[in-house]
Amino acid sequence: MASLFIADLHLDESRPHITGLFERYLASEEVRQADALYILGDLVEAWIGDDDDAQLPARIARATRAVRDSGRPVYFMPGNRDFLLGRDYADRAGLTLLQDGVVHDLHGRPTLLMHGDTLCTDDVAYQAVRRQVRTPEWKAHILAMPLEQRRAFAARARADSRAHTGAATESIMDVNDGAVAQAMRGAGVTRLIHGHTHRPAIHEFSLDGQAAQRIVLGDWYDQGSVLRVDTDGAALRGLSL
Repeated sequence: MASLFIADLHLDESRPHITGLFERYLASEEVRQADALYILGDLVEAWIGDDDDAQLPARIARATRAVRDSGRPVYFMPGNRDFLLGRDYADRAGLTLLQDGVVHDLHGRPTLLMHGDTLCTDDVAYQAVRRQVRTPEWKAHILAMPLEQRRAFAARARADSRAHTGAATESIMDVNDGAVAQAMRGAGVTRLIHGHTHRPAIHEFSLDGQAAQRIVLGDWYDQGSVLRVDTDGAALRGLSL
């Protein structure tokens, strides 16, 4: 048995082939026989509220609910694109919500789970925006808007994000090593799994004299990306379209 991790799918109506790949993978024997499936944020390109009446949220909910109904827990940690996803949708979709920075025991090894954006502390502008939009007042203001107004707002936010990403240097967009060490020390772990940076890799390093591991999940733009963790260790692999 294994624990499976995915993140940064950025599902969107404009990329139906990726949504189809997601649905097929969740219906696969690997998922249906797993200990659990973890989705560590940015499941969608933009989440405008649990009341979104578009087809995509309904398709996602059917796929994740089917996994949950098969007896396999599906854990969801909101990312920077879907932090407005709430308990109403989670209940419909069979998702167990996770707080960013939770520690789960994975086959005998305590592991810190994060989306990963809070580790990118060199991106000062992004962190300032993040603090603003995560306040209860900001969320309530956005969710009070009519759906069409929220859709237009989300489109503008995506355009702003692309502009910021295009202007920022590669180093700023990656995690800060000091932030990684601080998070792992605070959690008392030697293994961290996160997404957000779209740079899939398994990094081995030393943390306070102990062997440590940071695993970065891949995105789902040109293919799928899955991390499998079991008693033998961790392995990243792609999923072909």
